[in-house]
This record gives sequence, C-alpha cells and structure tokens, in this order.
Amino acid sequence: MIWYVYVEGGGDRGALKPECRRGFSEFFRRAGISTSTFRVIACGSRDNAFRSFCTALEGGQRALLLVDSEDPVTAESAWAHLEARDRWVRPDGADEADCHLMAQCMESWFLADRDALASFFGADFNARALPGSPTAVERIPKPDVFSGLEGATRACKTKGSYGKGKHSFKILALIDPHRVRLASPFAARLLVRLG
Repeated sequence: MIWYVYVEGGGDRGALKPECRRGFSEFFRRAGISTSTFRVIACGSRDNAFRSFCTALEGGQRALLLVDSEDPVTAESAWAHLEARDRWVRPDGADEADCHLMAQCMESWFLADRDALASFFGADFNARALPGSPTAVERIPKPDVFSGLEGATRACKTKGSYGKGKHSFKILALIDPHRVRLASPFAARLLVRLG
C-alpha cells in the first residue's frame, strides 16, 4: 500500500513543487523508507495541504498530512494543535497518526545536521551563528531559525545567503534523517509511520 503524503511546501508556483517532491522523497529514502511505499504531493500553502488531504481522505486514499507547526506545540496532539491554531477539525476518516508536524518550520530540521549545512554552503559558512541546540530543534523559535540561517550564510560566496526557494529542498535532500529523527520527536513519529 502506498502512503500519499500531503506536504506544505513548494509554493504556489509550479517550479518549486517538483523540487519539494524531490527533497522530501530523497529525505524519506535516505531514512530507509522504500520509494515504492509513498508519494509526496507538494501542496504549496498549509491551507492547500489540509484541503488536499481532506479531499484525498474523502476519496478513500491512504493519506498523511505534513505541515509546519508554525508555533511552539503545547497541545497533546498534532490535531489538537492545528485545531487551536488554525481551526482545522480532524476530518472524518483521519486518525491521530495521519497528522504530522515538521517543527515550527521545515528549516528547523536543517539545524539538526549542521555538518550538511556547512558542506552545502562551503568554507565561508559560520555555524556559530546558528541558534539553539542541534539535538532539540523543535524548541527553536521560527524567527531564530531564519535569522540564524541568514547569519550563518551571509558571507557564503558560492551559494550566497540562505534563500527558502533557492536552497531549502536541496538541503532537505542532503541532511541526515537519523540526526533529524534524534533531534525532532515529530520527525521520528513521521518516519515510524511511513516506515
């Protein structure tokens, strides 16, 4: 059976959606999940991801939702967090294990593998500018993640400063899923569900 993973990401322009699919697919593959067991659907906005997920469930598809938490998670479940934050009600046919959060933003996962970031951006990468602990990335506030990536890459000549559309899915394909799993309970939960 195939999981259809409805992912927030890829923008509303068509050009980034294939990169989003490739980035997540490679991340899952490197986590040891067979590419024959899942399909990544890049949905653009989080609202589009939720609507597409609901439509897939109505059609009887085996679907998972994967979105950023956007804020710290204080609720006991992913669905409770999304209901409180976005007023999304768990649709009929979905259970608790069908809803997954990346962290406050996908880029939080990158901070779990600072070696991959340094390798990607090259000699001028400044890892000291990155915030928080690489072993607890879900606790790092979203603004700190982005300002840290900007600061760490400001002097990088070959790739330039971090740009979400320019770099994000290439980095996602490179980071070590094992490090991400250890640093993010949300990621660990997702990888167990897919595996």
